[in-house]
Amino acid sequence: MLGAGDRGAARARWLGTGLLGLFWFPVSLSLEVSVGKASTIYAVNSTEVLLPCTFSSCFGFRDLGFWWSYNGSDTFKILINGTVKNEKSDPRVHLKNDDRITLEGSTKEKMNNISILLKDVDFSDTGKYTCYVKNPKEKDLQHHATIFLQVVDKLEEVDNTVTLIILAVVGGVLGLLIFILLLKKLITFILKKTQEKKKECLVSSSGNDNTENGLPGSKAEEKPPTKV
Repeated sequence: MLGAGDRGAARARWLGTGLLGLFWFPVSLSLEVSVGKASTIYAVNSTEVLLPCTFSSCFGFRDLGFWWSYNGSDTFKILINGTVKNEKSDPRVHLKNDDRITLEGSTKEKMNNISILLKDVDFSDTGKYTCYVKNPKEKDLQHHATIFLQVVDKLEEVDNTVTLIILAVVGGVLGLLIFILLLKKLITFILKKTQEKKKECLVSSSGNDNTENGLPGSKAEEKPPTKV
């Protein structure tokens, strides 16, 4: 059995763990950065492509810093950086290392968008693009998200023939099942009506037989009483 001292130490450890969890829990729900659901985007050579980036913070932000970096096969460089004063201000660019890049996002109306547009893309632009955000209001908490850009000669057309065939087969099977169910209900309804008519005919026929045979309860003509 644990002594009083051991129980006290165990309580202290549990209390310390709980306080640490309470400290980290708000942090895990605070600053977030996203570049969308797709991990890779494709762009045709000599065209332009939008590199998306949005951020969110449960505690708001002030003098928020952001920057984009490029990491290729043998190159790493900062493409653009800037700051956002507050939720009512648009991003302000301080440095831009490529004239082909323009900041397309806006942080007004809670859009929190710091996406960039890369024009006249080249095969050498293939690589990882990372969006960084740093929030001084959250003790300089920093997050980032990465997206991979693949520059190609042309976008391949996706052959949806197999998908369309599968959808057609599934649709046909479902349609057949619905038709069978409706046909079953129709046949059941017809049989039910036929049985009801047969019952009515049997009852009517039984009544007619009783009338002709003069059975009790029938509607046979009653003979007048014999006069004495």
